[in-house]
Amino acid sequence: MEKSCESPNITSEDCSAMLLAVGDALYAVGGKWKLRVIIGLSGDNKRFNELKRIIPGISARVLSNELKELEMNGFVKRIVYADASPVMVEYELTDYSSTLKDVVRSLSEWGTTHRERIRQIK
Repeated sequence: MEKSCESPNITSEDCSAMLLAVGDALYAVGGKWKLRVIIGLSGDNKRFNELKRIIPGISARVLSNELKELEMNGFVKRIVYADASPVMVEYELTDYSSTLKDVVRSLSEWGTTHRERIRQIK
């Protein structure tokens, strides 16, 4: 049985730990774009402009910031090919990013269900 802060058998310490853990998770992958960038990088390495084309609506500035934050948190690796002319940069997912597989799948399934529910209400 899953614990929630509303369960009578959960302590305030457990609730605080859950809130802290969710806060940490949202700091690492929360926001409008981070998981979309991770999904966009699925499959193979991509260059910046290729990734920008894949993710509708993201600006170059936002993509750049998201890639830096994802790299800082260990989800994305930046590969620089200095011997290429001009210098080429690709981005790839790290092995650590695979720990988000179940999270992404669950959010995708929930999003599909939610979209259908909203369509039925209208």
